Amino acid sequence: MNNEQPSNLAPNRICTVHRFHIPVMGTGFTIDTPLKVARYGISSVVSLVDDVLIEKIHLHHARIEGESHEAIDREHPDARAQRITSYLNFLGRTVQRQIIAMKALPFTQESEITRYFELLPDSELKHIFQEMLETPESDAKERMQGILREKIEAGSIDVNIMTKLDASHSKNGVPAAPESSDALSALRGYAKSDLDSAIIFSAGLNPRLFAYASEFLDFHPNAEGHIKKRIILKVSDYRSASIQGRYLAKRGLWVSEFRIESGLNCGGHAFATGGQLMGPILEEFKQKRQELSESLWKTCQEVWKNKGITVPEVPLNIRVTAQGGIGTSAEHNMLIACYGVDATGWASPFLLAPDVTAVNDDVLQRLLTAKPSDFYLSDNSPIGIPFWNLRNSPSEEVRLKRVEEGRPGTSCPKGYLRFNQTLTESPVCLASREYQKLKLSAARNNGVEFTKDVEDGITTKACICHELGGSALQKYGIDSKINAAICPGPNIVYFRRLTNLKEMVDHIYGRISLIDENSRPHMFIQELRINIEYLKNWLSPDASNGIQSAIKTFREFADTLFEGIRYYREKMDDILPLGSGTFQDWLNSMEVDLTNLFNEVKS
Repeated sequence: MNNEQPSNLAPNRICTVHRFHIPVMGTGFTIDTPLKVARYGISSVVSLVDDVLIEKIHLHHARIEGESHEAIDREHPDARAQRITSYLNFLGRTVQRQIIAMKALPFTQESEITRYFELLPDSELKHIFQEMLETPESDAKERMQGILREKIEAGSIDVNIMTKLDASHSKNGVPAAPESSDALSALRGYAKSDLDSAIIFSAGLNPRLFAYASEFLDFHPNAEGHIKKRIILKVSDYRSASIQGRYLAKRGLWVSEFRIESGLNCGGHAFATGGQLMGPILEEFKQKRQELSESLWKTCQEVWKNKGITVPEVPLNIRVTAQGGIGTSAEHNMLIACYGVDATGWASPFLLAPDVTAVNDDVLQRLLTAKPSDFYLSDNSPIGIPFWNLRNSPSEEVRLKRVEEGRPGTSCPKGYLRFNQTLTESPVCLASREYQKLKLSAARNNGVEFTKDVEDGITTKACICHELGGSALQKYGIDSKINAAICPGPNIVYFRRLTNLKEMVDHIYGRISLIDENSRPHMFIQELRINIEYLKNWLSPDASNGIQSAIKTFREFADTLFEGIRYYREKMDDILPLGSGTFQDWLNSMEVDLTNLFNEVKS
């Protein structure tokens, strides 16, 4: 399938020399990844959750780059936004310096400019590079080298806002202005930066955040159709994409990309999609992509005309990408060829590449030595969404120790997840010591039997907004005492050794393989298996106890999984043109497990 954008669409002007990107991972694991990969044309995503972490990482790298940076104090009237703007501008300046320096280098075997082109996938640009290498020293060779230098582009320095993390603030009991909330401040920090890149909105619709974005000119197109600050929606199904896309379009905001992520087969927070699986979801996007694009374009045109914004002469392009559990070059190619996605996202495997992500040595070793059962879907997140965790992470060990010592919870040093007011006048985090102490006391005194399960349900909440940045702080010697948390996706169990950027890129493009592909289930099978486990462990208990609403949810979830299995059987030859026998065997096995589980609850 030809996935080049049609000539009648305006380009997004993003770097597309690579067919993959590195998604956001936690608050800190990709906090400085652009400094390591952007000069090679690889796009990556920085989390904007933790501005305190951002400020510390900025100070660290500014010293390395020989730049002076005056710390932005928390008492600054717009500290969060200012810290973000300053850091993002620093990233942009530094990457541009790297690009300028790279273009001046000779094409020697070990030079950065040679590495840039060696990392590329099979493409016209790669062929020019290979032809240049084979050309004897001559004016022709110098001309080819000049062409190659001009073609070098930096990968996009993208950012991520988890829309649900939007705590409001007050001072001396007086509510602060709405635009001082966490998400809006982060958006403002990005909008005021010099970056020409994209912001990823994840975790659903936030009306005030989306409305606020429309106030910044950089989110609107110029006459040529270029949008300096593009919007990417991370979604887990077509319905969500359509609803959010239309909501944004009605405010004159164009969605430049829909980033489809597996609901459960991913790292960090996991959003169950009612049993919908990646294959059927991607199929729906493929079938309705043009219809959605035309609808959003029509709506945006009307809004731009009413606002006096020049409407581009040709419709803008919408990219569709996919991520979550991709582990082989064959899967990467299948998603592009079978579903027409423009690129894929690779996250958790890069946690094992120290030259790409900010993982300290201790956590790195724990990842490498962990058993498959050590990676589990937990109830640790204070926002009440299933969260992938590592059983022996430093953060989890300390959490359990606090519980054992009778002092569960944390001091809540940052408070990005302070949303609960059931027991306190002011919002608190469910992982805080204050909340867990009050909740445990209430549970003991409410006349209901206080069991270990009740206690665990309260004390399992962990301080993820602070401790997910711990690994980065330890790696750079900024804070040696912090307890590092980590949230790898289940796909990481198949990557069992240290790697690096070059090896990972070669793995993605099929030049080498870093895993035993024969022992690893296909990404679609793995996702199906995780959904069945979710059904069993998260939905079955209440359904088995006869709770009617739970029974209804359970049956709908299971029925959707059965539909997904039928879809994979019908599409098997397209998904796996060769070697589909194993895939068929896995499907049969999963269907038996699902049927048995369904019958248990049904009876």
